[in-house]
Amino acid sequence: LGQRPTRTGGDGRSKKRLEREPERLFLFRLALALGTFDVDGLAERMPMDLVREWRHFYDLEPWGDDWRRSGRMVALLGAAIEADVLAGNRSDVLLLDVTPLSLGIETAGGLMDVLIPRNSKIPARVGREYTTSIDGQVNMKIAVFQGEREMVAENRKLGEFILKGIPAMPAGFPKIEVSFAIDANGMLQVRAKELRSNVLQEIDITPQYGLTDAQVEQMLLDGFQFAQSDVQLRMQQEAVNEAQQLIYLAKRFLDKNGGMMSQEEIDGTKQRIEDLERLLQSQASKDEILAAVTGLNDYTRPFAERLMDVAVASALKGKGI
Repeated sequence: LGQRPTRTGGDGRSKKRLEREPERLFLFRLALALGTFDVDGLAERMPMDLVREWRHFYDLEPWGDDWRRSGRMVALLGAAIEADVLAGNRSDVLLLDVTPLSLGIETAGGLMDVLIPRNSKIPARVGREYTTSIDGQVNMKIAVFQGEREMVAENRKLGEFILKGIPAMPAGFPKIEVSFAIDANGMLQVRAKELRSNVLQEIDITPQYGLTDAQVEQMLLDGFQFAQSDVQLRMQQEAVNEAQQLIYLAKRFLDKNGGMMSQEEIDGTKQRIEDLERLLQSQASKDEILAAVTGLNDYTRPFAERLMDVAVASALKGKGI
């Protein structure tokens, strides 16, 4: 269907092309069934004998020689069948509503974390746990997006809210469940709940409000077109996130346990932290960043384990087992 033949000059080759390209016929049939293109407009650009072949394939002869009228009839029959099913008069056909675009939230670094993928049956309910990234964090912004790109900047923002009152705890300790529930009418409820304290906040959103079919189609096409580059961007950002988190944890470890480390261990750790920070500032490649992350982890692991053994021994001192 990517070709745009005229009605004249192509008739002699049409039947051979139809026989030679069964995939093209299948795509036409699928698109016609889904109503994803304008049948009338397509017919005006097709050779006449190809029109007749396809008309015969779909047994459209009873409606006369007017293909454009027949195309409308196909759409009308489909709508009539759907209405008959919705009215409860037929049980041999199952209609399923699905989400046309993925729904998710923004995570560290502007990444899109999808909770409800596109083409998911509705109604649907999905939940996922998240946590804090810094010590003592008491608020968390939940930003909801719609689209197929890996970065939220390329997707459509639906809304946001702030979950307030999270108990002040070390990074990684709070358990925050974010749940998406979309009903049969397409209304999306987003809820965030801190599971230890039961602090709760929620918002209702209509995902499809203000979107035309053409815009939905373009967002899907963009998702396919930029899939490879988006994956590379995501992998790069995930490496940056991992490096930033490790830098934060390593500095906190030095502040709390520097008195139990040798000066050589402190200097070596600081040097590797600075090396990693320089890589981030210079926008180094994913592989360079991950190599530096591995180097810092490997260097600090032995004395981190030693300090853990000391802490355990101190906690058990004087107690019987």
